[in-house]
This record gives sequence, C-alpha cells and structure tokens, in this order.
Amino acid sequence: MKRLLPRLLLAPAMTTLFLWMIVPLGMTIYFSLIRYNLMQPDQSGFAGLENFEFFITDPSFGTAVVNTGLLLGSVILATVVFGVMIALLVNDPFPGRGIVRVLLISPFFVMPTVNALMWKNMMMNPIYGVLAQVWIFFGAQPVDWLTDHPLFSVIVMVSWQWLPFASLIFMTALQSMDHEQLEAARMDGATYLQQLRHLYLPHLGRSIAVVVMIELIFLLSVFAEIYTTTGGGPGDASTNVTFLIFKQALLNFDAGVASAGALFAVVLANIAAVFLIRLVGKNLDK
Repeated sequence: MKRLLPRLLLAPAMTTLFLWMIVPLGMTIYFSLIRYNLMQPDQSGFAGLENFEFFITDPSFGTAVVNTGLLLGSVILATVVFGVMIALLVNDPFPGRGIVRVLLISPFFVMPTVNALMWKNMMMNPIYGVLAQVWIFFGAQPVDWLTDHPLFSVIVMVSWQWLPFASLIFMTALQSMDHEQLEAARMDGATYLQQLRHLYLPHLGRSIAVVVMIELIFLLSVFAEIYTTTGGGPGDASTNVTFLIFKQALLNFDAGVASAGALFAVVLANIAAVFLIRLVGKNLDK
C-alpha cells in the first residue's frame, strides 16, 4: 500500500502528460503516412513513405539542413564564449552590479517576434538603422544585412536573445566557486589565464553542458526570427528545417509532407542530443 498509494495519486497527472505528448505525435505519424493536400482533396489514401521521400528530395532540403546546423553551432558557440566572458566580467563586486545583472538578463524576456522586429527596423535597417548610421559615421557604405547576409543576421538576433540565459547560468555557477582556492592560486603566482584554464573553466563544465543541451532543444525550432525578417530568403539562404516544414504546411498546403518533415525534425533533434550528451554531458558526472 505504501507504494500503491503514491502511484495512484500520480496516475491522473502522468496520464494527462502522456496523452498530451502521445496524441499529437500519433496524429503527426498518421498524417505523414497518408496523402493529405488541402489543394487536392480528391487525392487521399495511404501514401507509405512517399511524403518522406518528397520532403527529403525537396530542392531546399539540403540547404535547410546545412543552415540549421550553422545556426545551431554558431549560436551555441557565441552564447557559451561570450556568456563565460560576461559572467567573469561581472563576477567580482562593483558598484551597481545588481542593476547591471538585471540589464544583462533582460533581453531573454523579449518575445522572439519583438526581438526580430527590433533588429530588423532599429538595428539592421540599411537607411535609418543604428548599424547604418555607424557605417555612415566612419564614411563606409551601409550594409543591407537581411539581404546580403541573411543567415548571419538571424544568428546575431538569436544569439542576442539567448546570451542572457547562458550568462545567468554561468554567473550563478561562479557564485559557488571556492574562493579560498582562488586566493591560494593567486598567492602561488598563478596568472589570470592559468586560473581561467585550471579553475574557472573546469568549474563551469557542468553549466556549459546544461546550456548546450537546453539551447540545442530550443534552437532547433527557431522560426519567428526567420519569418519576421528574411522569410527564409533570399531564395533559401536563411531557410532552416522548421521554416521548410512551414512552407510545406501553409504555403503548399501539404499537411502530409509537413508531418513527414516534422518527424524528420524529431529524429534530427534526437540524433543531435545523443551525440552532445556523450560529448558534453560527461561533465555532469565529474
């Protein structure tokens, strides 16, 4: 009875959670195996793997996968590197540190669409944007970022929004460091780079692993920034797998192919997670 009662009390919540997860997944699998194009309602029935084949052979598929990998790698690298730098910068006490920390983490609470609109109109506009004015001040020709460097522009937007999250995790981790060990290292003549290599970075190993895992999960579904700014273009220059699924679902009205693409995204996320867990997650056991 001691084991049965807790399980009975947890059963409603666990059942609800299971249904909440399994029903959408089951419907996605179902639609991926049938012909379901809203523009061709007369064509229906079992399609087998045709939807998967159509999605994978899409001319935009290869570019979307490469762009997804570049987006993931660039944003994770930027947020980890600059997050560690910012955390180290504000780690030591100084006047106004609390206000600075609040300002540093505030971009994380900006909605993705608002973030994209701000960068599109305030920062990267080639006529009146802040970056254009800086270029003009130095006598250079302003850059049309969203047209000439669309994927890089999206990477900058997403990195700006996720950098506060990484910084917050690293700042919290640094608070638990052994200050006596740091003081002993300084007294022994260790330089700051030596302290960084042998004390700070090993201590931040777990935090880096957590940041990489969480960002990997959420960055695979980046959509609002691309839809609001570049629309996946020019051409397919900034199209990722998520935006390609959107084009199949709402632009081509093919729910079957879009569902197949969604399952591909799930498989891609799990493959990436397995590799990263083995590569980075070992720090969690140390």
